[in-house]
Amino acid sequence: MTRSSDVIVIGAGIAGSACSIELARQGHRTLLLDRQQFPRHKTCGEFMSPETREMLEHLGVDLLDCEKTTGLMHHASIILPDGGEIEAPLPGTAYGISRYVLDQLLHKQARDAGADIITKANIIATRQLENKEYEVEVKQGDEYIRYHAKAVIGAHGSKKLRGTESGEGLRDETIYVGVKSHYRGIRIPARVELYFCNGGYVGISPIENDTVNVAALLTLDSVQGSGKSVPEIMQAAALTNTRLAARLSEGGAVQGTQVSVAPLQLSNVPEPWSSYPHIGDAMLVIPPLCGDGMSIALRSAILCARWTDAYLKDELHYDAWQSEYTREANREFAPLLRRARTIQQVAFARTNRFYPALARMFPGLASYVVRATRLSGMR
Repeated sequence: MTRSSDVIVIGAGIAGSACSIELARQGHRTLLLDRQQFPRHKTCGEFMSPETREMLEHLGVDLLDCEKTTGLMHHASIILPDGGEIEAPLPGTAYGISRYVLDQLLHKQARDAGADIITKANIIATRQLENKEYEVEVKQGDEYIRYHAKAVIGAHGSKKLRGTESGEGLRDETIYVGVKSHYRGIRIPARVELYFCNGGYVGISPIENDTVNVAALLTLDSVQGSGKSVPEIMQAAALTNTRLAARLSEGGAVQGTQVSVAPLQLSNVPEPWSSYPHIGDAMLVIPPLCGDGMSIALRSAILCARWTDAYLKDELHYDAWQSEYTREANREFAPLLRRARTIQQVAFARTNRFYPALARMFPGLASYVVRATRLSGMR
């Protein structure tokens, strides 16, 4: 069976949903595909910076009007293994909301805009035809369907689709494991807490329903032998940071919220295009300690939607669609990624035990680091 759309977005997470909202509102027949069933929990910091809120409001999602009460954060606190602490104000109010809830809000906006959403759709192959259009072969249940579209957008995360390849050197060689669980019973002030530990870091932030999200990025080497369950991995990480261990002991993991992702590799440079444009983690995996992954997902989706809209309306040829989106994505995200990678390297230097003293000597230093990892406001 063969069906057609104007544009197919592969991946129904934050970036894919946002892009679908924008394109459907422009009147394009938009199909949003994902292999998973929604709603679902996802490995994510679930931290929304002030820039993220601005872009969500642009898409019609107002977290303050959400039926679920979101967590609020005004400060960031970094706790080192030796107990040293650095605190910095955030450049505005940040929000905490689970991906389980946020994805539902975005999907509602996409459907209201006219996009079709198909989940539990296994992508078998993506092909570019001689006329530059695309064919996406999908297995839905026992049925195989071929979708044709003028444009395809990849929002499928850092994992490549079957049969696709990336160039050399795009990802860092270090392999990480990401784990996440919600906890109940942990009471924290209006801040995000970041605990450094052996092999990585664990972030704790308030979300809805008086729960907190606990998300960790740890090297594969440090995780091996720590146990198989997410709480076991968290507890093993806490052995190298006593304040983290004390914080986790205040509450208990909420069953059904544990998820993990591996292997995970951070980006060396953005990858805006392969045989189609990339957005979100498919384009760029930034060090999570920067706390701006969600805003990058949303911003890349909005930028890509603008150029794709022009292409679908025949205002741009294919080559211009590729070159203009690639140029703008690199301009927007490459400097941010360079700063984020530098900050990550400095954060884990052996001299990090001296950083709290430096922050006290230079009060504006911590605030500068926070600003350095933020996107600018929308233009």
